[in-house]
Amino acid sequence: MEATVGDKLLVHGRVVGIHDRTAEIIEVLGDHGTPPYRVRYEDDGHECLVSPGPDSVVRHLPTGRPRP
Repeated sequence: MEATVGDKLLVHGRVVGIHDRTAEIIEVLGDHGTPPYRVRYEDDGHECLVSPGPDSVVRHLPTGRPRP
């Protein structure tokens, strides 16, 4: 998994009743875009450090759009 600042991280709910969550990647702490990432969740603004598992997907910014 590789990401850059500004990409979105989609974390799928793992059990019934737990909804998917989307977070903006605000800092990449691994080498060459690898985890861990500091993220800010869109639903509540909570910031935390994550090492995404198989239930997560990176949504990259569209090409041609400037990265922060």
